[in-house]
Amino acid sequence: MKSYNVATLFSGAGGLDLGFQRAGFNIVWSNEYDKTIWATHEHNFPHTHLDKRSIAKVEASDIPDVDGFIGGPPCQSWSEAGARRGIEDERGELFYEYVRLIKAKQPKFFLAENVSGILHKRHEQAFQNILTTFSEAGYTVSYQLLNAKHFNVAQDRKRLIIVGIRKDLDTRFVFPTP
Repeated sequence: MKSYNVATLFSGAGGLDLGFQRAGFNIVWSNEYDKTIWATHEHNFPHTHLDKRSIAKVEASDIPDVDGFIGGPPCQSWSEAGARRGIEDERGELFYEYVRLIKAKQPKFFLAENVSGILHKRHEQAFQNILTTFSEAGYTVSYQLLNAKHFNVAQDRKRLIIVGIRKDLDTRFVFPTP
């Protein structure tokens, strides 16, 4: 079986990275700006390069050529527990930095994860704009709200999953049935 190389953005401690690694993907490059998380990420992924700059300072040429990008752009802007400023919050705007790098690197696929609050009516236009920018970057986009408890995880945790497949590959991602 071919092994695919993945770059991770907004990597945090590496939870999403770990899931992909366990599924057989190679995590070859990561980016995380929050210095309070660096030691944990480096402990969890000692063989992965961790870029510690703001994603806004990362150039596409800094990232190795990979098959896919994965990441969870900051969720505080969209969270029901927060101020819910969405795209009006500078953290909410970081979704566009994720798109910028995807557009420049053109990996075969990407996965973006975020909180369910991004689907709230108050964020409807911003969410549609994000989907449009992914499409304009060259991707066929699918998204679905999933709950971890439906996939053998001992946690009631709803997350929006957005998957894009490069349009020239002429396929669409189909989400698994819980």
